[in-house]
Amino acid sequence: MQLAPNLHRVGNDLVAAYVVADDSGVTLVDAGLAGQLRDLRRELAAMGRTLADVRGVVLTHGDTDHIGFAERLRREHGVPVFVGEADAARARGEESTKPAWGRVRVGAVARFLWYAARKGGLRTTYLTEVTPVHDGDVLDLPGAPRIVALPGHSPGSVAVHVPAVDAVFVGDALTTRHVLTGEPGPQPAPFTDDPDAARASHARLATVDAAWVLPGHGTPWHRGTREIADVLARFSG
Repeated sequence: MQLAPNLHRVGNDLVAAYVVADDSGVTLVDAGLAGQLRDLRRELAAMGRTLADVRGVVLTHGDTDHIGFAERLRREHGVPVFVGEADAARARGEESTKPAWGRVRVGAVARFLWYAARKGGLRTTYLTEVTPVHDGDVLDLPGAPRIVALPGHSPGSVAVHVPAVDAVFVGDALTTRHVLTGEPGPQPAPFTDDPDAARASHARLATVDAAWVLPGHGTPWHRGTREIADVLARFSG
């Protein structure tokens, strides 16, 4: 799905990864679920690209519904995978946390689990090699993505800011569609390790200048970082 020139989404409001392109190739932000590799191939073909054009995968964090096909790209195509240093062990499957679920609606959960199962989300291939990144790093990849630390959902959660496409990719630092309730609109994401740190990260998001705010779950937001940070502030306290 094309969102703007050189900016595409793979997947849907349940689970999404993103494609940034320029003349030097393609950067992927997150790798969704394993079975979404087929969706990626189709999206790249529609752009006149192939997997050979992928120069790197930048993970917003190390959870299983974001690392999906990353190891396959690394192993089979030599694509480097970047992740916040504090989430490197999570991306390798060496550690995890189990935050409380909170409120759920059976229909929303069933839809998410059905989609995840259909797209290979029940079998996780963890990374065997990652390159750690840190706040402020600008990566030598298409679009020159800049890393913005947004801890809270996980210790190493980051946003990926790409000024060339006027977008910031936020992973699960927030959501615009709650996977456990189906509620639409900007809100804190479920399964967050440290809600207080996540609230601080929501405030920091306002300092990033981007029109597109693109979460791992939910509808793309095109009203800017300041407005979405203001909406998220209503959930504080």
